[in-house]
Amino acid sequence: MENYIKVNEKVIDGHLHIEAWEQDGVSFLDFFDEYIEQAGLNTVNIASLPSGERNVSNNIMIAFYKLAHKNAFAHGGLVYPEYPAPDKMPQGMDFVTQYKELMEIGFDGIKMLEGKPSLHKLIGKDLSCDLFDPFFAELEKDGTHLLFHVNDPEEFWDETKVSQELKDLGWCYCDGTYASNEEVYRQINRVLEKHPNLCVNFAHFFFYSYHPEKLEELFAKYPKLGVDVTPGGEMYIAFDQNREYYKDFFVKYSERIQLGTDSTFPGRIEGCRWLLDRVYRFFATDEVVKGFNDRETKGINLPKEARENIFYKNFERTVGTKPKEINKKALMAYIEKYRCQMTEDENRRVDELIKRFI
Repeated sequence: MENYIKVNEKVIDGHLHIEAWEQDGVSFLDFFDEYIEQAGLNTVNIASLPSGERNVSNNIMIAFYKLAHKNAFAHGGLVYPEYPAPDKMPQGMDFVTQYKELMEIGFDGIKMLEGKPSLHKLIGKDLSCDLFDPFFAELEKDGTHLLFHVNDPEEFWDETKVSQELKDLGWCYCDGTYASNEEVYRQINRVLEKHPNLCVNFAHFFFYSYHPEKLEELFAKYPKLGVDVTPGGEMYIAFDQNREYYKDFFVKYSERIQLGTDSTFPGRIEGCRWLLDRVYRFFATDEVVKGFNDRETKGINLPKEARENIFYKNFERTVGTKPKEINKKALMAYIEKYRCQMTEDENRRVDELIKRFI
């Protein structure tokens, strides 16, 4: 087994997911405990993904994860009654109401996957349209942190550059039924123009690792806009190919960048450790390691202040230094409201968690 670094400074993994109830007899409640302990992390943020192939149970699972782990943060997500999304949501399911429900339960922020081309196509709505606008306005007013996945690597729109593995995952967007890379960015730019003080972090470096000048323009224009350095392996190849520029970039903009790994349950602890090891070594050391896409990369060994900003301070500035407590009464009301959107098995599992924690 490879020897992974155990971090010796404060680090928050701000971007993880839970997508199943159990794996090989291990509950979703327990999986990340070993990762946190072995890696030396201070805490984690679990980002919910209730839309698309999943459903509202993902928010509920992650609320229970917070009940079981008082030190954990979590971002909740929006749910849809059907796809494509209706022009007007059913009464009591508009996105402002959903947002307020999640905040009352005790989520620490909001996660959106709606900018990923596959989900964007499924929802069938312009992200800058009236359906979302009051929701973004409410987040902006409250200063609530939004972790937002927008687009994918630009080569996913070029069939000659997409591997069969990615095609099998449905991440090839070349058949004319998906919005173009440029159109999705245009929609997000309209959102930002309407809501310039939105406290948003775009996941995966906003897929701009080969166009950092575009990020610099956004940083200059929007004071609360940031990105995370959650892989995408293509990001770290781009960083390594332009090392001197990026070392200066990460120092200059260290207050706009957050760390994450995208580690997911079900999965393997070794996989979580590998991801964190590569991200951490890149920013905190000058070591050469075999990294993403099986390529060697050399760390840029950032100064302490820049590392601290990226590793934990920016998360604490935008999300908080202490997780919100779960409001059990609000969680129960949410469960009863959305039971109809869960399967019989999911309802059974939720009832077991209610007996255990509530």
